Amino acid sequence: MTQPAPARRVALALAAARLPVLPLREGKVPVGNCPACTGNACGGRPNMKTAGPCTCPAPCHAWAAATTDPRVITSPAWAPAWREAAAVAYHPGGAGLTVVDLDNEDAIAWARQNLPATRTVPTTRGQHWIYRGAMPSANGVRPGIDIKSLSQYARWLGPGAGRMTALPPAVRALVVKEDATPARRGVASSLSRATWDRTVATGCRHTERYVRAGLERGLDLIRSHTESGAGSQAFGVARFLAAQHTACPGPCGLDAIGEEITAAAVQVGVPEPYARRAVANGYRTAREHAA
Repeated sequence: MTQPAPARRVALALAAARLPVLPLREGKVPVGNCPACTGNACGGRPNMKTAGPCTCPAPCHAWAAATTDPRVITSPAWAPAWREAAAVAYHPGGAGLTVVDLDNEDAIAWARQNLPATRTVPTTRGQHWIYRGAMPSANGVRPGIDIKSLSQYARWLGPGAGRMTALPPAVRALVVKEDATPARRGVASSLSRATWDRTVATGCRHTERYVRAGLERGLDLIRSHTESGAGSQAFGVARFLAAQHTACPGPCGLDAIGEEITAAAVQVGVPEPYARRAVANGYRTAREHAA
């Protein structure tokens, strides 16, 4: 009986462990699309960022083709890909994981100072830090650091070492883009200056003094980052403040608090769309943690 190719054997074992897999050819890249899928003429797969109708049986569209189905992995449509496969990749987001790809020693040193320890896999030049939880993917979030999760694949390099921990807010904050150039003095913001008070928080269990004190400390922290980091601080402040209200019956006026956080970030140069996204991500992370 013919034994499956080494890469396919690895893929089947990973699929059995619920990791969606795909073959990689030389150069650590996916196999090319079939003629029907070239140039996305098929419209793309349903699980891509822009959902499409493609049901191609071949491993087209890279990470979007990753699967845990052994019938697909061993199918005739995948056989040519396994014959030329040089490695196996997996789709982290499809398994509910996030890979922080650290490409050099400086990136590793930064991670050790700023991120919680988790399962670590050595790579050719650096390390993969793997967290439990999925998030948007992004390249170049810091020098030598990429985030691989919902819309990217990661090369399988072994199980690694260490206990996998939950995806921390510090990693989610890395995808909050920001402009590090402070706004020019004297330029008025287009934001309306909404402020929080008890009139918008009729269901909050906290005193006005408590909420305003915490909010002012957060706003001061954001405003102190005049060169860089204000967007990340806005995320952290929004997450922290929202977490204080998860046990309240509501409403707590979080929309007004979010407007104040956004205005503080814009004041030190963060583009308004990025500031609003940072606040929204912070609120969402607080809700997910509470759940």
